[in-house]
Amino acid sequence: MNSSTLFRASLISILGVAVVGSTIALVRRGDEYKFFDPLVEVKSLIAKKYVDPLPDEKIASLQSAAVSGMVEALGDPYTVYVPAKETREFNKDLLGEYVGIGASVMVRDGVLTIESPLEDSPAYRAGLMPEDRVVEIDGKSTQGKSVDECISLLVGEPRTSVKLLIDRKGEKITVDLVRDKIKTRSVKGFHRDDADATTWQYMIDQGRGIAYIRLSQFTPQCAAEIAAALKSVNAENGGVKGLIFDLRFNPGGLLDEACEIADMFLKEGVIVSTRGRAHKEVITRATDAGTLPEFHMVVLVNGQSASASEVLSGALVENSRAKVIGTRTFGKGSVQSVHQIDGGSGGELKMTEQGYYLPSGRSITRKDDSSEWGVDPSDGFFVPMTDQESIEMIRARREEEIIKVGKVHASLSNWSDPEWIVSQLKDPQLGAAVKALQKKIDTGEWVATGQPNQAGKAIAAAELGKTRDFARRLSRSMINVQKRIDALEKASGDETKPADLWPDAINVAGGRVKVYDKDGNLLRELEITGPSLEEWLVDADVKALGDAPATPEKLDETKKSEEKTNEPAKTPESSK
Repeated sequence: MNSSTLFRASLISILGVAVVGSTIALVRRGDEYKFFDPLVEVKSLIAKKYVDPLPDEKIASLQSAAVSGMVEALGDPYTVYVPAKETREFNKDLLGEYVGIGASVMVRDGVLTIESPLEDSPAYRAGLMPEDRVVEIDGKSTQGKSVDECISLLVGEPRTSVKLLIDRKGEKITVDLVRDKIKTRSVKGFHRDDADATTWQYMIDQGRGIAYIRLSQFTPQCAAEIAAALKSVNAENGGVKGLIFDLRFNPGGLLDEACEIADMFLKEGVIVSTRGRAHKEVITRATDAGTLPEFHMVVLVNGQSASASEVLSGALVENSRAKVIGTRTFGKGSVQSVHQIDGGSGGELKMTEQGYYLPSGRSITRKDDSSEWGVDPSDGFFVPMTDQESIEMIRARREEEIIKVGKVHASLSNWSDPEWIVSQLKDPQLGAAVKALQKKIDTGEWVATGQPNQAGKAIAAAELGKTRDFARRLSRSMINVQKRIDALEKASGDETKPADLWPDAINVAGGRVKVYDKDGNLLRELEITGPSLEEWLVDADVKALGDAPATPEKLDETKKSEEKTNEPAKTPESSK
């Protein structure tokens, strides 16, 4: 009797006194345990007979690998198993919370460097400044270490100490900090206040009453942060005539927060609906209570706006509450739940359990064969940006995020000028949003500030271009790999090569391939449309029968005609 069977038998004997209903449930559950029989047997064999004894950490690694393999077999990139050792970083990404010193960092010239302290953090309170070089962390040099390696030294338990040796323009400074719980702020404005660098400015065009809010992620309490930002510009009492809501590069997060934010701007209507195999359909609707006064609204999105960002932007545009400017969103229409894994592993399972649907009932999920997905810009407001333009825009925007000590930011008067935004901040999408709201407030009409009336086709064309570029890069990589293989074969003396089905000089494009089943029935005749057939056949489940003829046999026109006449009139489905 193997260990799994023994376990089930013991369990049944212990619980055999249960009522009939419980016994039936137990028997049904017993059938489910058959799934684990081979896993238990493999683990038992490894533990008893593997050539080397296995330490506890190796056993834990085997367990983690078994669970990860089962999850990966689903083929869903959003369903993942997070081992215990990675849960801290996972929850940091998911919730925007961690324990550390509170600073954005990078490696520059091989040394960890402070990019900016975060608001109300140990790093900020200790006076750490941008460009400070962190030479040592608790006596350990950062020279040559990666960002992740340095971060692992900086994070830890609350109220524990960490000592940094700082190089500030040649002066060595020792800084003692106490780690604290850090909550990264997801809500940002367009410009830090010169009087208080920890405070954001939200009114981008004071004269017209146009506000700007950027949400980097849907973290816990971000809806309350949005409400506070709007209150600071007196949105509740008519202080805002127009709002730019920037969701670019926002990967999503908590769905409830997205719904709560949408409800601030919608008096009624469906926000989103969710449904799944183990869940009843839930339709979330806007309510009139707490809705802000009506003002004009633009939502900025791009190809990295995903999940909850798409719920919010889709709800606003489909309820005719806002215009959408930018490019098509990512297309992630699934909802994940996080489950703690019992049994002492300490791991977590993030699992896709539901899909969400926009007010129109449309799923925004992007699949390999999708021609439409995500949330599109409104007609006339498709504003594409190249990768290089996006990089330049991010660099300029990060300069505004840095908490600068004793430095003055750009003049506020420039921000209401769309041309200045494009030329100095390298942000044509934000420039288009400011211009669109200015026109709407000045004239009462929405005036297109992007590509007009071709958003769907233009988006598909842009995606096609990017996909073709990727294919070309991939093709070049494969050519380089083959060159490397050729060089290594020559260097090692291993001149073996894949089977050569016919001489390379022969052009097969325009020829034909016939496929027969094992009984000799013709299934399909295929025309060869390019030169790559041989390289595909080499790795396919086929083999050459006999040697290739010294001279290829010519199929004359008479024989072609006879074959066409004698071919059986069968479809692939009817052939046996």
